[in-house]
Amino acid sequence: MRFIIPLAAAFVTLSLSALAQDAPPDIHARVDDLVQRMTLDEKIGQLNLIGADLAINGDQVQRGATGALIGFLDTPTMARLQKEARDSRLGIPVLIGLDAVHGFRTLFPLPLAEAASFDLDLARRTSELAAREASIAGANWTYAPMVDFSRDVRWGRIIEGSGEDPLLVTQFAKARVEGFRKGGLAVSLKHYAGYGAVEAGRDYEQTPIPPAELWDLHLPPFRAGIEAGAENVMSALTVLNGIPASSNRWLLDDVLRRDLGFDGMVVSDWATVPGIVKQGTAANDADAVEQQIMAGVDMDMTSGAYARELPALLQSGRVPMARLDEAVRRVLTMKARMGLFEKPPVDPAAADKAAVTPEMRAAARDAAARTFILLRNHGNLLPIRPETKRIALIGPFADNPLDQLGPHEARGRADEAVTIRTGLTERANKAGAEIVYAQGCDAKCETENGFAAAIDAAKSADLVVTVLGEKMEHSGEGASRATLDFLGRQYALLDALIATGRPVVLVINGGRPLDITRYADRIPAILMTWFPGTEGGNAVADVLFGDIAPSAKLPVSWPRSVGQVPIHYDRVAVGRPASDGNRFALRYLDQDLAPLYPFGYGLTYTGFAYSDLAVTTPSLPVTGTVEVRIRLTNTGQREGTEIVQLYVRDEVASRAPPMRRLKAYQRVTLKAGQAQDVTLRLTASDLGFHLDDGTYVVEPGRFKVWVGTNSDATLEGSFELTSGLRRATNESGGP
Repeated sequence: MRFIIPLAAAFVTLSLSALAQDAPPDIHARVDDLVQRMTLDEKIGQLNLIGADLAINGDQVQRGATGALIGFLDTPTMARLQKEARDSRLGIPVLIGLDAVHGFRTLFPLPLAEAASFDLDLARRTSELAAREASIAGANWTYAPMVDFSRDVRWGRIIEGSGEDPLLVTQFAKARVEGFRKGGLAVSLKHYAGYGAVEAGRDYEQTPIPPAELWDLHLPPFRAGIEAGAENVMSALTVLNGIPASSNRWLLDDVLRRDLGFDGMVVSDWATVPGIVKQGTAANDADAVEQQIMAGVDMDMTSGAYARELPALLQSGRVPMARLDEAVRRVLTMKARMGLFEKPPVDPAAADKAAVTPEMRAAARDAAARTFILLRNHGNLLPIRPETKRIALIGPFADNPLDQLGPHEARGRADEAVTIRTGLTERANKAGAEIVYAQGCDAKCETENGFAAAIDAAKSADLVVTVLGEKMEHSGEGASRATLDFLGRQYALLDALIATGRPVVLVINGGRPLDITRYADRIPAILMTWFPGTEGGNAVADVLFGDIAPSAKLPVSWPRSVGQVPIHYDRVAVGRPASDGNRFALRYLDQDLAPLYPFGYGLTYTGFAYSDLAVTTPSLPVTGTVEVRIRLTNTGQREGTEIVQLYVRDEVASRAPPMRRLKAYQRVTLKAGQAQDVTLRLTASDLGFHLDDGTYVVEPGRFKVWVGTNSDATLEGSFELTSGLRRATNESGGP
């Protein structure tokens, strides 16, 4: 410690100087004045994030013993606690945080579903609306967006991110930060860093990530969110390459603050201090607090360990007073930058009026429809035809408002959700059709007691729509799965419905790809609707009846079985590629190597043809822009939207390159028979990779390009990069 403390103090001085330069003068002066007047207990209190229950039943807010609250409080309580903070000795407002992941009262599709839209404006808009609804109610901080990069659908929290592609994850991170902030909430980029790579998809497991992969895949979304103005970063509660992420000085100081340029406040994840002890790098809470705060975590979430342990650690010199002041300054600067000192009290009546308004419902309905993925439509069974007069609606999730909302439901209410049964019934009535409903089984589907009624309903119908999948608690945090099966006896129900001989539409309610391999060729129509949110029932009706054509694409590869997981399209080539009849090549003995549906896959109610690919910049320097043009033609009988995707591969590189990687995409809407030239552009300097030390390298050479409707695109071209690039990772403009 004799050697560590002087170095830490020196770093604190540098950090404070940087903070002073970045903060506007008026904010800096306000923060300086407050810090000079604060007692030691008040300083430590600003670093203490407590559960809302403690605040309600105690006097921590009045005493200045807490700087932030977590929990879903009602508006009058949030208003009361904020007033207590403003009436305290120094009048410092509290941060009131919550997980507004995909809405507050009005729930939109979860982030992975929104990523399927490939529509950044959609994510920006829903985040803004969610923030508006939450901030009017009294919240001022959301523990979102989750920007963790993940390729493992066994991990329940994959539903909170944007999938397996680094470009999508990075761009959606930026869009959501912009939306939340515009709507009035500060954001918390989480979980820093690498949490999405938990081993075997087991939540809270360690995350072994090669350094170059960390730079290439896991850090760019955080850089994008920081550049978009994120006020806060949340440290992960996992172990990254042997070091707990919340006590990793290299990760939190060197990388986050120096290389990524973050000057805001870092908050821990839930109770990370006792977690560090359990992870085995600290003997007790005092050691863990020292490690965590000295690594750069400013605020402690819910463990109370900073409040208990910091006084003694400061007295002994194990934590310098300068480090405490630095952390306090970051918290106060965040509050000042958010305008909390001037923000007027919330009005409970206004909050009620702003919740679940017609505007919010319309936005939720539109958003949900844009995220549905049509996986199969054999014989153009969908949209539902005018001659269809009797529809059997069957399944445990057809009239299940709570499981339709999905995990992290915030203040969402089941009684305010439009179920699929309600939405389809209303739309069928307009079409002169009848809905016959039979549940079949409940969400657990442990018995077949209701199967007979479901089969009778199916036999009497022209069309069967069955809604199967996952309960809300089987996705999200703590919902890792070792299988991807439908729950309980749902497969048996599906088999029975197929056996009736009636055409079946399978609607999947869930947070991840599930195992439908045995049905992929047996069911004529399959629609993935994720957890569609408050207006999910109306959105499903809009798509099934063809009022809106599906347009979304898979943001993750859909495996044939859990044995393929993790599976992703941008794998590195192997020395023994797959070859028919060759046992000693890349293969499975018992299953096809390819996913059931590739990344970027999704159908619609028309067809699109790609032709005439031309690289208009066949040779260019690293400072140039690549332009690829194709001809897109709507070959069907109705208007539709296609997501045109451009993939690139470096043919020869000093590090084995991905076989292909998405570099650009564009949503294009065409009328029936219409053709249009589509030009996709990417910056040549974005075609590189990181070395283990974070240096970013772009190498000259030949690159292949493919354009098409998913990651298996076959329309091919190439270009030559005539010069290269080498850039230190803390230089601006890094990918």
